[in-house]
Amino acid sequence: MDREIEKRKASGIVDYVALALTTFGVGYIPGAPGTYGSLVGLGIYLFIGMHLAEAAERGLSVGTNVSHIVSFHFALVAIVLCGFVLLGIWASSRTTSIFGTDDPHEAVVDEVMGQIVTFLFIPFMTDWRLILAGFLLFRLFDIWKPYPIDDLQQLPKGLCICGDDLVAGVYAGICLSIIYALISM
Repeated sequence: MDREIEKRKASGIVDYVALALTTFGVGYIPGAPGTYGSLVGLGIYLFIGMHLAEAAERGLSVGTNVSHIVSFHFALVAIVLCGFVLLGIWASSRTTSIFGTDDPHEAVVDEVMGQIVTFLFIPFMTDWRLILAGFLLFRLFDIWKPYPIDDLQQLPKGLCICGDDLVAGVYAGICLSIIYALISM
């Protein structure tokens, strides 16, 4: 949507924390801040997954059940996602007036969330083809915005910024899970 609103200066630690959470530092890089934000989300997902894979190897050596490890992985990623959603909506709402627009390009926390949502639809793996497919599918749906994604940009403040990317992540995740199912046959 990108409607201009009254702009204010950041003041106090809460505003600066909100700016840091909203931009992850990459929102200010010229070019394609949404793509950079998606890469941050992908990096967070891979970081969690790789550390859990290492923990899984240790757990299996002491007799932990594989299903417990898989369940823990999904639970941890879901908890991280919920944290990002709650903090991201709050931070995005707070920073709209600092950026002076209702959907600032610098805000990339929504891309981080959407990218993580995309990978919740498949088991963790490091197959670079599926990771690339998930990244590209999310970017496709985030840019294309098929129904009802575009309509979600009518929501207020942080919900406007984050809602469309969360649904784009669901669409991309569904497509990615179909690809995963087809290549797993």
